[in-house]
Amino acid sequence: MKLRIIILSAFLFSAITSFAQFKIPQVLKEAANAIKPGSPSQIEIGDAIKEALEIGVSAGTDRLSLQNGFLGNSAIKLLFPPEARKVEKALRGIGMNKACDDFILSLNRAAELAAKEAKPIFISAIKEMSVQDASNILLSDQKNAATTYFQRVTSKALETKFNPIIQSSLDRTQATKYWTDLSTAYNQIPLAGKVNNDLAAYATQKAMEGLFLEIAKEELKIRENTELRSSPLLKKVFAYADKNRNAATTN
Repeated sequence: MKLRIIILSAFLFSAITSFAQFKIPQVLKEAANAIKPGSPSQIEIGDAIKEALEIGVSAGTDRLSLQNGFLGNSAIKLLFPPEARKVEKALRGIGMNKACDDFILSLNRAAELAAKEAKPIFISAIKEMSVQDASNILLSDQKNAATTYFQRVTSKALETKFNPIIQSSLDRTQATKYWTDLSTAYNQIPLAGKVNNDLAAYATQKAMEGLFLEIAKEELKIRENTELRSSPLLKKVFAYADKNRNAATTN
């Protein structure tokens, strides 16, 4: 019996040794081959896209929250709502230019005030982006793919949170009062018809459009200017994306 045990033990030892000598190195080699040097992991890609968006949000909101951040930018400056342009035209026609200008000024001041408070809301939404979505975004041909995706999937939720901030800002800059005065004056013009726009909804939409536009600009900078990739993670992940795009173009 003891002899059998000794023989069996020797056999098992030999088998384990053989596996260790041949199988384990083989497994390690296969694992090493599966991980290409310099290729970021899915988690790294996700973290890099979120970091890029956070940089864009921070830069965009900081820039727009400055005085004239909206007012001084013709691409995003808030004007009278489209359906209320007839109101502006009619009121300017009866000499109410200053009242119209004051309303536009207060509307943009409200957006600038709200932009600063929007940053934590936007960053919180960024953190919810999935790893797979981030990977798809990174290798997209679109230069603003991250911002576009972010805008598409979070706009409704962001609007719900952002609207009260805009409403408060409109009240603080007296835009609401100016609008009430203007619409009242317009409604008193014979045959002019009635106007009753939801100013907060309009201002929320336009302010968010402006913010997303600024975020997209920052994303484009990171994609196109290697010097603006401010962390090792951004450098690694976006260099990987550059390499893949160049390879696709060559082929």
